[in-house]
Amino acid sequence: MRGGKRIADVLFSIVAILTLLPVVLVIAVLVRAEDRGPIIFRQLRVGRHLRLFGLLKFRSMHVGVGDRPSAESEGLAVTRIGRILRRTNLDELPQLLNILWGDMSIVGPRPALPTQHRLILLREEAGVYDVRPGLTGLAQVSSYDGMPDETKAAFDAAYLRGMSLFLDARIVGRTLGYLRRPPPVY
Repeated sequence: MRGGKRIADVLFSIVAILTLLPVVLVIAVLVRAEDRGPIIFRQLRVGRHLRLFGLLKFRSMHVGVGDRPSAESEGLAVTRIGRILRRTNLDELPQLLNILWGDMSIVGPRPALPTQHRLILLREEAGVYDVRPGLTGLAQVSSYDGMPDETKAAFDAAYLRGMSLFLDARIVGRTLGYLRRPPPVY
């Protein structure tokens, strides 16, 4: 399964990067035009085997706000284009590079911030860090941000127990449906 999953990740990320390149270029111009800071935001996250890696996102907040989980960013200095990027999840597109580089997978537990100690501990106890974190995951298609750490870790453990290319395809399909629903309020 894992070899096939990695091949699928590489092929998917290459096709998606090439297909979405015009969208990425437009977003880059809009981010830069609104706020002169960097276009891409690099945030340390906990990956496979508890290794830290730099998760890439389009910057959606003004420079200098710092690292925070999405659920804690309400009312902070989110840029106008940042609000749109977050509502549509387009801020996540640079993570296709994380997938290509092997830091992430298309589907898996969303990578935690190093400061999310309780979530990390619960996931470690469940053996979740044996797999790469994902661009989308079972917890993400099951609810919006803000679910308790215990619930996230339970969804992540359930994914690990049932992990297959078929389950990944179902989660990707549910993610596409999730993207059409009204977005969470930031």
